[in-house]
Amino acid sequence: MAIFRQLSLGAKAALAAGTVFVSMVVSRSYLAESLEFRAWRCLFRLQLALFANSLMLLGSIYIWRSTISNLRHSPAAESACFQLWKMIVAAFLALAHSSFFTMIFLVAEEPYLFSLVAYTCLGAYVIMLCFLCVLSGMEQAYQLLAWRAGRAVGSLDKTRKLALRPALVVVVTTVLSVVGLLNAAQPPAVTTVEVPMHRLHPSMNTLKIVLLSDIHLGPTVGRTKMDMFVRMVNTLEPDVTVIVGDLCDSEASVLRTAVAPLGQLRSRLGTYFVTGNHEYYTSDVSNWFALLMSLNVQPLHNENDDDWICLAGVDDIEANILHYTGHGMDLEKALEGCSPDHPTILLAHQPLAAKRALQARPDINLILSGHTHAGQIFPLNVAAYLLNPFFAGLYQVAESTFVYVSPGTAYYGIPMRLGSRAEITQLILRPAP
Repeated sequence: MAIFRQLSLGAKAALAAGTVFVSMVVSRSYLAESLEFRAWRCLFRLQLALFANSLMLLGSIYIWRSTISNLRHSPAAESACFQLWKMIVAAFLALAHSSFFTMIFLVAEEPYLFSLVAYTCLGAYVIMLCFLCVLSGMEQAYQLLAWRAGRAVGSLDKTRKLALRPALVVVVTTVLSVVGLLNAAQPPAVTTVEVPMHRLHPSMNTLKIVLLSDIHLGPTVGRTKMDMFVRMVNTLEPDVTVIVGDLCDSEASVLRTAVAPLGQLRSRLGTYFVTGNHEYYTSDVSNWFALLMSLNVQPLHNENDDDWICLAGVDDIEANILHYTGHGMDLEKALEGCSPDHPTILLAHQPLAAKRALQARPDINLILSGHTHAGQIFPLNVAAYLLNPFFAGLYQVAESTFVYVSPGTAYYGIPMRLGSRAEITQLILRPAP
C-alpha cells in the first residue's frame, strides 16, 4: 500500500487500466458461463467503460497539468476568473469521461441531450490532447534549436508561454470541434462507383448495390437519422442494399423503434446484413438477427445467397477474439455452394477480414467493408490508416478483384467528422471487358 501511495498519478492510472483489463479477461474466461447471460453482459460492458476511462485518465492528467497546474504560480492564479476556469476544465473532463457510461445507461429511440454533450466533449478531448502533444513537441524542438544555437529561452518567454498556451489550446479545440460538428450534421454524401466484374451476366449489367456501414445506433444516433438514411437509399432505387456491420451499440430491445425505418427500405433483390465488432459488444446478436429479419433484412451468418450473384457474408473477426458462441469468421462455410459461373461478392466488416479472405480465396471478385470510418476525426485518421490494410474507397487488388471500404454512413459516439465525410455508396456493376 505504501508503494502504491508513492506512485505518480499517471502510474496509478496506468495500473488501474491494467487491473480492469485483467478483470475483463477473467470475466470472459471464467465468469461467462457461470453468470446469468444478462448479468454477464452488463458486467462486460461496464468493464469496457471503466477500461476506456482508466486509459483516458492519463490524457486527462496531461490536460489538467497543461491548462491548470502550470498556471498555479502565475499572478492570475488567485483570481476569480482562474477559479472559474478550473471549474470549466473539470466539468469538461468529467463530461468526456461520462460519455462511455451513456452507452450503458442512456440509449433510447432518440439521443439524450446529455449524451450528445458528453460525446461532443469526448471529441473535443481527443482534439485538445492531440494539439497539446503537437504543441509540446514544437516547444521541445524550439528549445533544442535554441540550445544548439547557444541561446537560452528567457523567463519572459516562459511566462508568456504559460499564459498563452491554454488560450491557444481552447481556440484551436473550439474551432476544430465546431467544424467537426457541422460536418457530421450534414446528410451523408452519395458516392457513385463503377466496378467492372468478370463473369457478370449481361442481364445484370448496371446492377446497383447500395452500401451502408457503421451507422452506430446508440447514444448519439437515433431514429431520425435512420429515417433520413432510408429515404436517401430509396431515392437511389437500389437493386440490392447491404449493411456491412456496426449497425448498433445497444441491445435490440432498447433500439427496436430506432431501427424500425429499415423496414421501409425498398430493394428489388433484397437487403442484407453482416455483423461488425460492435454487434458482438452488445452481446445480443441473436435478438438483432431476429429483429432484422422481421424488418425484411436478411443476415448473412457465414452464408450466401446464390440466386443472382454469389452474395456471401462472414461474421466479424472480433467474434473469434471474444469467443462468441456460435459465431466467428468462417469463409469456407460462407462461400459453400457458390457457383463458379457467378461472380462472388463478399460482405466482411473489417478490412483485415477482407485481406484474410483474399489470401484464402483470391478468386473473390468484390469485397465490401467498413469499420475504419476513414478515421472519423483527426488524428484518429492516421491510426486508422496505419492499422488497416485498406483505409477508404476503392482498391483494385488484382485484375478481377476489388475491395471497397465505406467511410461509414454516420459516426461512432462522437458527433463529429474531421478529415472525413459520411457516405452512402452506390456501386454500379458492369461486365469487365
